[in-house]
Amino acid sequence: MDAGEVLALGLGVTQPWRLVSQHLEIEKSPHELHLTLEADRGAMFACPECGRGCKAHDFSEFRWRHLNFFQHHCYITARVPRTNCPEHGVKRVRVPWAREGSGFTLLFEQAALMLAREMPVLAAAREMGITDQRLWRIIGHYVGAALERLDLADLKAVAFDETASKRGHNYVTIFIDLDRKSRPVVFAMPGKGKETVRRFKDFLIAHNGKPGRIAEVVCDMSPAFLAAIGETFPDANVTVDWFHVVQLFTRALDEVRKAEARLVKMPSAVRWAVLKAKENNLTSKQEAALAELEASGLLTAVAWQIKEKLRWVRVASTPQAAKWRLSHFIRYAREKVTGGPLLAPVLTAIETVEKQAERILQRWASTYSNARMEALNGIFKAARARARGYRNTQTFISMIYLIAAPLGQLVKST
Repeated sequence: MDAGEVLALGLGVTQPWRLVSQHLEIEKSPHELHLTLEADRGAMFACPECGRGCKAHDFSEFRWRHLNFFQHHCYITARVPRTNCPEHGVKRVRVPWAREGSGFTLLFEQAALMLAREMPVLAAAREMGITDQRLWRIIGHYVGAALERLDLADLKAVAFDETASKRGHNYVTIFIDLDRKSRPVVFAMPGKGKETVRRFKDFLIAHNGKPGRIAEVVCDMSPAFLAAIGETFPDANVTVDWFHVVQLFTRALDEVRKAEARLVKMPSAVRWAVLKAKENNLTSKQEAALAELEASGLLTAVAWQIKEKLRWVRVASTPQAAKWRLSHFIRYAREKVTGGPLLAPVLTAIETVEKQAERILQRWASTYSNARMEALNGIFKAARARARGYRNTQTFISMIYLIAAPLGQLVKST
């Protein structure tokens, strides 16, 4: 087997195509290896519409970027024919080494996708020797094609949440399949609120899913989300994610601390100390700050004690115990917030929990772990890191799909 045959084998070239020449341009940096392919004279080509064998009508020259040959950039050039099919007329044939309309070979695009899953897109583009815009186009094509084939016929339990796509009020709402152990994302779109839930229903129907089959939805306590679920998936049980219950009181606590800090001097290191679990990963300064806070009689201490009491509710072992503990927590918290207007954010949080108590308690009856929603933060952070240098929200969404959706073998999506 000579060098030409080895190269042809590596390219996956099959009849009627063959490698006819190779040339290394060493005056360029990096060096460029140019490979030329030709079809056998008089060969028959498959019509791209029906596959019927047809003679070539005419030829045009095309070039594709291929994987590097050692340290050299590699390009493939070929004169690609159009066939004149009796049924479908004149059509450009498809070559086996590249997808239609692409300036890259399939192997190059596969390598680019693998790198994009593991490193920021800007870094992956530099490694491949292309611009990030061209890499985004590759990602967008394969993600879009794979999403078209996504089958949601078995989907019956979903969770969703919004995440910031960039600075400012820019959000993406993401839906996951709670039965999937890995790559759970099934839908993502810009924005937040009721419209995202309606759009998810449309997406579900378009991918063989049945809205009436959705038995459980896990979400936060957003009135817009809850109203949309009632309208869109009326037969589903709704479970409020416990992470968001804790987040609700954590934000209320931070508002109280900020307001009170404008009036009195706070203990050193209290800002971060109150956001952590009392028994978990506190520094010595934070432990001292909490001790000083509890002895101070400040309203921030009251808000912190209420937030910490939530942990007692969370560890309830049965639905009955959880119901009793949540009722006790609400009474306890209401008694604590009589100290003045600074505690108004905590009172609002208590009223929200009281209103959503039934959905919160569904956590103990559900067979699905709310930890899946908490784990989403890791997926979102990874997507943002991979999408470093993205120019719009849609590229962020493409990266979420690329690293966290069940898209299968992307390169087969042509």
